[in-house]
Amino acid sequence: MIHYHGTPITPRAVLKTMIGEHFCISFADPRDLDVCLQIGQSVMFDNGAFSCKTRGIAFDPNGFYNWLDPILAHPHWGVVPDIIDGNEEQQKQLVKTWPFSKSFGIPVWHLGLSLDYLCDLVNDWGRVCLGSSGEYWNVGSFKWCGRMDEVFNHLSIKFGKLPWLHGMRMLGQGLSRWPLASADSTNVAVNHKRKEFCALCMAKKIDAQNPPLVWKSQPIQEKLCL
Repeated sequence: MIHYHGTPITPRAVLKTMIGEHFCISFADPRDLDVCLQIGQSVMFDNGAFSCKTRGIAFDPNGFYNWLDPILAHPHWGVVPDIIDGNEEQQKQLVKTWPFSKSFGIPVWHLGLSLDYLCDLVNDWGRVCLGSSGEYWNVGSFKWCGRMDEVFNHLSIKFGKLPWLHGMRMLGQGLSRWPLASADSTNVAVNHKRKEFCALCMAKKIDAQNPPLVWKSQPIQEKLCL
């Protein structure tokens, strides 16, 4: 699993110790962009929809695309715009606005949306971000785990080998049963000062946690999916 560490990570001297890590830069706060592009193995560019939702401000897709255009190059990639708690049709319309090659972006499928739409995204894009919102907002909760089992069971049956799945806010699931190809979180950025931990040490510990390569089908209890 590729581990993307969210930013900003302060102070700047601490960030610069994390040479060789993978980073997540949000359009909502890109202050660490230049440093991460210089020292990181790769960078995922988050569209900032979560920050817009929590701050109660409108998301600006064109602003995001203008910001992304000069920095979007392999091996970096951007999170295709999504709407937190938006319905399926709203998500589809926003995905259609992506102006770059699909190889540079990964769309978001929220756990509350239909499995048919998830499969459509896999067929069209090859890679999908899994987003936790609505009733599945709490990553790691009983209900969230049941939905994740349902998702992986379905994809395993549909495609055989699993597609590239990126877990948003899911770095804490590195030792779980779900074979994520990549994930991100702000664990290091939020907690390294609070707990007086070495940021690089925290990152390396997280980097060492990897899920299994193969999915083992799980029984689904009906009450988990209500």
